[in-house]
Amino acid sequence: MRRLFCAAILAAVLLQTAHAQEGASYVVTYVEVMPDAIAAGKSLLARYREASRHEDDNLHVDALQEIARPNRFAIVEAWRNKAALDAHAVAASSTQFDDGLKPIEGAPYDERVTAELYRAQGKSRPGAGAIYVVTHVDVIPTGKDIAMAALKAMNADSAYDPGSISYQVLQQTDRGNHFTVLEVWMDRKSLEGHAMAAHTRAFREKLMPFAGALYDERLYKALN
Repeated sequence: MRRLFCAAILAAVLLQTAHAQEGASYVVTYVEVMPDAIAAGKSLLARYREASRHEDDNLHVDALQEIARPNRFAIVEAWRNKAALDAHAVAASSTQFDDGLKPIEGAPYDERVTAELYRAQGKSRPGAGAIYVVTHVDVIPTGKDIAMAALKAMNADSAYDPGSISYQVLQQTDRGNHFTVLEVWMDRKSLEGHAMAAHTRAFREKLMPFAGALYDERLYKALN
């Protein structure tokens, strides 16, 4: 089972920071279903979200639907520690999700086990029009420390942007030069204002010489 395999990876690798060793375990999963299976995909993810939220030591589970391509989804989970993640990997919620996804998937899901590096809370609160942004940031290994410093500054600066709800940076546990940025904005206007901010443009410019892959930014809405 793929989730059990990912949990085994988490157990085997050396985590990047002491915070990651002692803190919560995060999982970001990208899910793609066939275009004619959107309704079935939404139902499956909603069931998985609700079942997972009732498991011991779950901190949160969010299920998101991509705005531009509604047959693509993201699941963002936080578990109290590695032991909780290991238990979840063999729980009924995981096995039922795997079994239900197989007939409708457009591609195997992509699961990234991560640990939190930085988190900033904005002044706004989520509403019906909130925009969720999930970005995979991949830099070359020699650029890891520069990327971490740039992401730390970006995390702090973004909290003051109008319409910011939250900004969180995660580091992949088996590849320290891969990061996931999770943002929540009050609406699209707020996100566009953030994109035009001087600190955002400076961040992208600083990151570009060390990019290992395309800056993969996707916009989502919360799944009802």
